This record gives sequence, C-alpha cells and structure tokens, in this order.
Amino acid sequence: MFSASILLQILACALYNNWWPMLSALMYVVVPMPCLFFGGGSTQFLLTRESDGWINAAKFLTGASTVGSIAIPIILRHAHMIETPAMWIEFFSFFIFICTVMCFHRASLEDAW
Repeated sequence: MFSASILLQILACALYNNWWPMLSALMYVVVPMPCLFFGGGSTQFLLTRESDGWINAAKFLTGASTVGSIAIPIILRHAHMIETPAMWIEFFSFFIFICTVMCFHRASLEDAW
C-alpha cells in the first residue's frame, strides 16, 4: 500500500511535468518521526491520556505533519503551481498512505496482546 501511495505521488508529478507536488512527499517522511523518536517505534502513545510534555509534543508533531500533508497540495493549487487533477491524485495518495499507517497501527496493537 505504501508503494502504491508513492507511485501515485510520482504520477501526480510526471503526468503534468511538474515536480512541485513532491513537497508533500517530505511530509510522508515526517509523519512517522514522532512515533520513532518519542514512542519507541510504537503508535500506542497516541491513544494515551498522559500529560507528559514529550508525549504531548509527539502528538502535536504528528497532527501538524498530517495536516501539512493535506495543506501542501491545496496551497500549491491555490498558487496555480499545480493542476487540479494533480491535487486530487495527491489527496488519493495521502488517503492510501493514511490507510497504510492505520493498518500498521492495528497490527502493532494486535502484537501487544
């Protein structure tokens, strides 16, 4: 699923001969970083109600990078730097990426049991 997401990302750029949409691919790298740095590679800290400063920072960074993944194609389209179909391909790529993350999260929860 992750490979399909990256393929759509590249297709959004190659079909319209415009590589600006690759900026949102940077966010695909940033989204899992809080889990790696603050959660020890696990996504279980996202469901806790702990008020530790580092856990709150990780939750904020995860949310900000997720919103950035959606906002970058919208901003690029608003600035007329990419075409509308490229923006929609980016959104579909993001949807597949989020489904991949949710599957990983579900698998990591099942491993905990």
